[in-house]
Amino acid sequence: MNYTVLTLFPEIIESYFSASIMAKAVERSLVRYKIVNIRDFAQDKHHSCDDAPYGGGAGMLMLAEPLALALESAGAAKKNEENRRHTPRVVYLTPSGKPFTQGLAAELAQEEEIALLCGRYEGIDQRIIDLYVDDEVSVGDYVLSSGEVAALCVIDATYRLGAGVLRSESLAEESFAGGLLEYPQWTRPEIFMGLSVPEVLLSGHHANIRKWQLEKRIEKTLAVRPELIERGLAEGIFDAGTRLLIEKVKSSVGDDRNRTDDLLNAIQAL
Repeated sequence: MNYTVLTLFPEIIESYFSASIMAKAVERSLVRYKIVNIRDFAQDKHHSCDDAPYGGGAGMLMLAEPLALALESAGAAKKNEENRRHTPRVVYLTPSGKPFTQGLAAELAQEEEIALLCGRYEGIDQRIIDLYVDDEVSVGDYVLSSGEVAALCVIDATYRLGAGVLRSESLAEESFAGGLLEYPQWTRPEIFMGLSVPEVLLSGHHANIRKWQLEKRIEKTLAVRPELIERGLAEGIFDAGTRLLIEKVKSSVGDDRNRTDDLLNAIQAL
């Protein structure tokens, strides 16, 4: 996977590629990266990269000229050019973009190269989006002061999906795989502050453990992200066994709620 990051603050990006699993991936040439300092393409002696927006409003906007020059130095081409097939996919990080999901991460991970454009201030000149940007992407329903932080989220979520970076079994059981969140996990010691590891995990019965883990995935997803269950049922991504477990867990949750409601009603009647 090849990443090009266009930024006003290269040091934020550089530190990430130099640590942990990413550093090993770079060393093994599983990941290649290039950092482009947008300020190097500024047109004045002060290396200015922002100005006030037309029409007024608070804040400053990143200038079109240095952004265009920086993108073209990274191999990006205008959308109307015929040779774009061999140019990087340009992703602009912005709160007004489409949500960044595991599905989009998997899609981007298939690209030979992506160019991540890090916004700052109030954003960038719309003409850059119209001319060069393939995807406007948001990492969440909140506003960050740094497009670099958002770009690192995208990099982290995509490079780990590349061949050879992580074990395939690790990817198969994590959150969002198969439409469910990951099950809770424990490690040593067996008892910590009076809390014990669930007995089934100590049993050595692998079939029972797998069934229990699937049930816990369903319980957690129903409790935290129930829309994922509904989406999975609508899209038919669950097998028959999983669907039966979902109905079992839903029924159990409903019974618990009914018992709680009965208890509250009894207390209120006293």
